[in-house]
This record gives sequence, C-alpha cells and structure tokens, in this order.
Amino acid sequence: MKKELEHLLPADIERRSFEIISAELEERGIALPEETAAVVKRVIHTTADFDYAGSLVFSPGAVETAREALRAGASVVTDTQMARAGINKASLARFGGEVHCFMSDPEVAARAKENGTTRAVASMEKASALSGPLLFAVGNAPTALIRLCELISEGRLRPAAVIGVPVGFVNVVEAKELLLESGVPCIVARGRKGGSNVAAAIVNALLYGLEGGR
Repeated sequence: MKKELEHLLPADIERRSFEIISAELEERGIALPEETAAVVKRVIHTTADFDYAGSLVFSPGAVETAREALRAGASVVTDTQMARAGINKASLARFGGEVHCFMSDPEVAARAKENGTTRAVASMEKASALSGPLLFAVGNAPTALIRLCELISEGRLRPAAVIGVPVGFVNVVEAKELLLESGVPCIVARGRKGGSNVAAAIVNALLYGLEGGR
C-alpha cells in the first residue's frame, strides 16, 4: 500500500524523525540506557542505520565526563574538515570552546612528508601541544586514532574524552580496541562503521544535551 507523504514544517522534521527512531527502537525491542540514548539516537538520525544501537559503546561515565569538559570550555580536535564543518560551532562557542582540524595545516603536511607518516598522524602530534581541556573526535583515519593512543600511553596527552569512530577496513577495528583499552573516557563505534558525520553527530549530541535539546 502506498504510504502518504507527511507534510511538515522544517522545524518539525527533526522532531518527527526522532519520534520515528524511538518507535522503531521499541519495535526492535531495544531499550537504550538513559545516559547514552540521546547520543545513539542522534547517530541513527544522521545515518539512518540502526546497527549503531548495538555497536556504539561507551566507557563508564563517558557521556557525562565529555559533557562536563565541554561545559568547562573544552575545545574539540577532529581529523577531518568534514567533521569540523558538521559540528555546531555556535553551540560549542557558548561554552568557550572551538573546533580544531590541522589536516590542511602546511606545517602538518611538511612534518608528515619529512617523517614518512600520514597527515592524520602529524595532526595528532600538533594537537598534543594545545592547552586546555580537549575532546578528540576521530571519524576517518585509524592512523590518527592509533597515534592518539600512543601519545596517551607516552604521557604526552590526556584528553578529557575521545570519540573514536573511524570508518574503513585497514586497522580500523584494531585502532578502536586500542582506544577502549587506553583507560581514557571514550565513545567508540565498534567494527568497521563510522565516519566524519558520525563523529560530528556525537559531538553535537553532547552539546545539545547541555542545552536541553535532544
């Protein structure tokens, strides 16, 4: 049977989308923990992929720890300009934070070439020199996440929290497991799935939770 189109105002489309997501989760017998529900639902809203209801994992207290850091003015470091573009910078700025992505930085490009590494690796090394509380959102490059874990292990970096959701086939699963073993508060999309849009969606969900939104 042909389904009738829903005629909604732009402001109502997101609300209706979340109603559909909640209903479908219920139909699937999935009950999300209250602490993580808003994050998981926003990722599903971004991707239309209900697999994230099972694959997104959270270290104990990760959501509240990340929100406390953002509330205190933490800045966000991403590994792609796409993730940077997708993060709600106005919401972040209300708490005193900003978004950094060093992938296009000439210094990072030169360092990567000199050391025979990826720009993603060099960008994490540059980020380690930033001051203040930091939240990392890695959505594309497993090499960035691996180097980030190494910097944490070396004691050169202690992020407030890390979002580890790179996508792909080479070292992706392994990089995420390294993060889960690091002891740092983290949100991880286990398996191959992820992406810059997922990283940005998680940051936005954390921010909107501070503002009383979904």
